Amino acid sequence: MTPAEQVHLRILRIVEEEPQISQRQLAERLGASLGKTNYLLKALLEKGYIKAGSFLRAEDKLKYAYLLTPEGIRARLRLTRDYLARKEEEYVAMKVEIEGMRAELAAQDDQG
Repeated sequence: MTPAEQVHLRILRIVEEEPQISQRQLAERLGASLGKTNYLLKALLEKGYIKAGSFLRAEDKLKYAYLLTPEGIRARLRLTRDYLARKEEEYVAMKVEIEGMRAELAAQDDQG
């Protein structure tokens, strides 16, 4: 999974949970600049993964809501599966490395 796919997954998950999140709030959650967040949202809009709807608030200001499209839901599921598979592979590799280190320490303890 590329870094771009990882951040797309994070955005899709956040937007699914909080559709009325502002770009500024999303930027804060991502730890990214507002400009980068806008760029990332535009990429997801262009891919058809999310759509932006607007509605009026009490002060007659426009407020946006970001909604996952059916394609966006499928993308989130695919990205989640890919991410999980990668993390499971890392877990297995880490477990093997830890077992090897423990065996090495045990062998050194037996010698000393």
